[in-house]
Amino acid sequence: MRWVLDTNVITGLMRGDELLIARLERLGRRAMSVPEPVWAELEYGITRLSASKKQARLRGRFELLREELVTAPWTPAVSVAFGRIKAELERRGARLEDFDVAIAAHALAVDETLVSANVKHLSRVEGLSLEDWSR
Repeated sequence: MRWVLDTNVITGLMRGDELLIARLERLGRRAMSVPEPVWAELEYGITRLSASKKQARLRGRFELLREELVTAPWTPAVSVAFGRIKAELERRGARLEDFDVAIAAHALAVDETLVSANVKHLSRVEGLSLEDWSR
């Protein structure tokens, strides 16, 4: 089994969440991937902070995770999945933020399980396999 990690999972790892770290070590880093939109969201969050020790600490943890974890590229299959998910959600009146749709599209495009604490919203995406590791 393979997993795609959502932004809140990487944020938890950056905070040093022991449960997430233990799960990552037990399952193995190579069984996980991080979509480019996750890295983009985190880059934005860190960059908008004022220059400080906190920003420097977060930047260091971000760079370490970026080096250690596999990045899932945005492929043509992801683009197709994105378009289908977004259109279907709009038809049902159940829209999601574009970054959430993009991250879900990465998981669907490669038929992997998305790990997120945002299960309530992401469960709107039909066919998406979800796990919440925050519990």
